[in-house]
Amino acid sequence: MLKINNLSANVDNGNKQIINNLSLAVPAGEVHAIMGPNGAGKSTLSYVLTGKPGYEVTSGDVLLSGESLLDFSPEERAAKGIFLSFQYPIEIPGVPTMTFLKTALNAQRRANGLDEMGAPEFLKKSRALATELKIKPEMLKRPLNVGFSGGEKKRMEIFQMMMLEPNFILMDETDSGLDVDALRLVAEGVNKLRDPKRGILIITHYQRLLDYIVPDKVHVLSAGRIAASGDAEFAKKLEVEGYDAYA
Repeated sequence: MLKINNLSANVDNGNKQIINNLSLAVPAGEVHAIMGPNGAGKSTLSYVLTGKPGYEVTSGDVLLSGESLLDFSPEERAAKGIFLSFQYPIEIPGVPTMTFLKTALNAQRRANGLDEMGAPEFLKKSRALATELKIKPEMLKRPLNVGFSGGEKKRMEIFQMMMLEPNFILMDETDSGLDVDALRLVAEGVNKLRDPKRGILIITHYQRLLDYIVPDKVHVLSAGRIAASGDAEFAKKLEVEGYDAYA
């Protein structure tokens, strides 16, 4: 599914190396988690994978289902099925949530040679998923994320994931700012997206999210590279002992 080979990347016009010869493989059907201290390069990795401007890959490669993502623009990577859940979802005043989502969904379908989803099918699917995620109908009528609480924004991102059905999901500290009830609801949505054909990579500081989304593997990112890996129990050890041993 996703294979990162000896990846190095710089920011600040090439003046600062953040990702340092990093290698990682996330097979289809598996959920992997990346943990690590502040400044280790966790969010930078997600930005490099999705093609955010300002991040320069200096060596290595990233393959999604055998294709090099580095050959594609951010929009093309999204069409290939990469979805990034942001740590801080942005607000887009003036753009209705449903308009944004229908436009994104059909742009992705067109890029993959599929017919656009018609309004009746789109509304039926969106209403069913909104009910499942306890998203009130009035939220869907508002501009995207405007006036939403932190938990509502994260729930909206899970709603977008379930509508778009991406091939590979990147979650950048999705648990940030969530109370226990919101965390459980978000985790339930992610668990419903677990699929033998889909890979998921969760970036998090804390083990608590992994109580609800149990990963197949946990990796420690330190100084821009994978310093250690283990199973789900490894995350509990990290929560207790910290990251000093992997610096």
